[in-house]
Amino acid sequence: MTPPRWRLILNGKSAGNDEVREAVAALRDRGVALDVRVTWESGDAERYVAEAIADGVDTVIAGGGDGTLSEVATTLAHRDEDAAALPSLGLLPLGTANDFATAATIPVDPVQALDLIHRQPPQPIDLLRLQAPDGLHWAANLASGGFGTQVTLETDAGLKKMLGGLAYLLTGIAKLGKIEPIRARVHGEGFEWEGDFIALGIGNGRQAGGGQGLCPDALIDDGLLDVTVVPELSGAVGATVGTLVTQGQHAALERVAARAQLRWVEIESPQPLNLNLDGEPVQSHHFRIDCVPARVRMHLPPGCPLLRDPAAPPARPGAAAHGPAS
Repeated sequence: MTPPRWRLILNGKSAGNDEVREAVAALRDRGVALDVRVTWESGDAERYVAEAIADGVDTVIAGGGDGTLSEVATTLAHRDEDAAALPSLGLLPLGTANDFATAATIPVDPVQALDLIHRQPPQPIDLLRLQAPDGLHWAANLASGGFGTQVTLETDAGLKKMLGGLAYLLTGIAKLGKIEPIRARVHGEGFEWEGDFIALGIGNGRQAGGGQGLCPDALIDDGLLDVTVVPELSGAVGATVGTLVTQGQHAALERVAARAQLRWVEIESPQPLNLNLDGEPVQSHHFRIDCVPARVRMHLPPGCPLLRDPAAPPARPGAAAHGPAS
């Protein structure tokens, strides 16, 4: 029997991680032909994925945070082949926040994460595709704007290294008194919102920015984007709700946010708007974001909360029944 062939694309920041080395050795001892490639500069991940496909690799593993996952998934998504003809996708969570892994309950322990990939067959998942004037962008997890994006962009790298996801929370608390609302129009099938917002989430996954649960009901295999718009708030109520949003409290969004599940959404803003796609900032006055169903196959834990219940009826696009109207 031919042993499985894996290619681990490892973020250069984790190249010296002894736990990763031990986990790789353990999988090799179990008969997996596992090669490692380390990313050092822009474009490395794309080159390594193309090389893996040419080599007939069965599984490509993103070793890093949400940005590394998105970079590897993006390279697979760019291919002309159907998902079934491409290597499956695994995740070894090694980032600061690991938002996708946290929501998907993928273990952060390297041995357990690689064992999960070995034991669990891949399942089709959706990807988020964003069209902007500078071209196409993809993301596996979430696009965010407003408060969450500023927190992510402004969190000090040294603080992230020292405190992990807590660094995002501390930066968020520091910014609560000076949130700048952004004017925008957000619309899709049966959904229309226009006004000033402080936080925006377009989710394939559920959280970003170190635990900001902007899209708490999102699923990665339902063919839909979860859209959350948190409007401008003021006074003590605004500060309280801002804290709840930072901590990912579902109840806060139920009270104040406009929410919808859509196959696509367009965002227009009179001022340049920054969206953060799994760590990649993209700026434009206009975006169109589509959910591309079943674009890659990914190894996920049994009972993963980001997957649909097979017994549940298919989701239908439209505005949520709660949250403020536009």
